[in-house]
Amino acid sequence: MGNKSTPIKIHSISELHQLLGLPKPLHPLISLIKMGAITHSNRKDEVSFCFDFYGISLKRNFKGKLKYGQNYYDFDEGVLGMTSPQQVLSVNSDDNYEVSGWWLVFHTDFILNYSLGKAIKEYGFFSYAVNEALHLSDKEEQMLEGIFKNIEQEYQTSIDQFSQDVMISHIELLLNYCNRFYNRQFLTRKTISHDLLSKMEILLEAYFNSDKILQHGLPSVHYFSDQLNVSPNYLSDLLRTLTGQSTQQHIHNKIIEQAKIALTTTNLSVSEIAYQLGFEHSQSFSKLFKNKTNISPLEYRTSFN
Repeated sequence: MGNKSTPIKIHSISELHQLLGLPKPLHPLISLIKMGAITHSNRKDEVSFCFDFYGISLKRNFKGKLKYGQNYYDFDEGVLGMTSPQQVLSVNSDDNYEVSGWWLVFHTDFILNYSLGKAIKEYGFFSYAVNEALHLSDKEEQMLEGIFKNIEQEYQTSIDQFSQDVMISHIELLLNYCNRFYNRQFLTRKTISHDLLSKMEILLEAYFNSDKILQHGLPSVHYFSDQLNVSPNYLSDLLRTLTGQSTQQHIHNKIIEQAKIALTTTNLSVSEIAYQLGFEHSQSFSKLFKNKTNISPLEYRTSFN
């Protein structure tokens, strides 16, 4: 159990409490855990977990290492991390494992009949990697800690017909602040963010000027996120903050740019151009071109003749 190839599957909040050496949760579908209360094992190897629920954690003074995919991340003061169901998270506690802060966990069934049940899919940061966690200023940390304390107060209160409504309202407020703070982080880390944007542009140019387009077809968002060593959602959110456009839109813009060059400088047919740009069907290329330019490829070519 707990070897690198087989993550420990945690199906329920109760199971998580049992694993962490905590008393039974007060609610079967949600729990707010104080990290300092967690009982740690003496294991020194890397242990992986896969959870069946969402997690939002505000960590401080973390002395071990967390791993997502192949990347380790060392946490320091005021770092907020999010995980979604079925993500695999690894903990390496070679160092003295200690951490303080909050960990809110809730099952999808808890939000199922609320608007948040659908809206939560729109919060891209649940698919970010651990090394893309949100770094908080002291003021931001205090604001979020206030929300965690409000959730704790509601959680500790006897459950009534309004308890779920109130806790979900607090979760929505928490996520809205996270949206704001992530946007701030992209902007305040401009040097890193613009460096990533520059690398993205170089990768796009290289892809279309190499044989990759003929070998692999149209480039995918995952291709660029893998090359840049970030998660797809993080890359799209960062690009959207800096440029107003997602990764997919950047790819489409490059396709249209290359198509315009081919239409005005060569005698290749629309089908041939579509093939050169990685499209399996010329109709798909023509549809994208018209959506982006409001005219067909042939109409564009004619306008230059």
